[in-house]
Amino acid sequence: SLQEKLWAILQATYTHSRNLACFVFTYKGLCALQSHVQGETYQVHSFLAAFIGGLLVFGHNNNINSQINMYLLSRVLFALCRLGVEKGYIPEPRWDPFPLFTAIVWGLVLWLFEYHRRTLQPSLQSSMTYLYQDSEVWHDISDFLLYNKSLPSK
Repeated sequence: SLQEKLWAILQATYTHSRNLACFVFTYKGLCALQSHVQGETYQVHSFLAAFIGGLLVFGHNNNINSQINMYLLSRVLFALCRLGVEKGYIPEPRWDPFPLFTAIVWGLVLWLFEYHRRTLQPSLQSSMTYLYQDSEVWHDISDFLLYNKSLPSK
């Protein structure tokens, strides 16, 4: 029902904001503690504080934490590649690698969807089922405007 959907959205929003607030409090507190104990700040302080905070706050495998962690992973991988180029560990590309990256990502996700669907996160499976499977059956314009779901065979 609409009420149940709204309640689920409110719960997810609350969980997301609570987890972020708890993480920030933990992270900042641990950074300050390490700096105070050692008398100055080191780069490793940030990693250790975030490692502990991440484990404590985002270490429970649920839908909200899963989404946040996947969001961060993609951005961390991009940043590490850029850092590798900046530090000289990875040669500067002679051409823009983004089109190749995009092609690989889309090729992999559709291959996984078609042949190893169960390995994809449930919400991604659901979205892709809607886009690439349910869209093959049309009854009327309401399928496009509301929700397209294949009718059971008679």
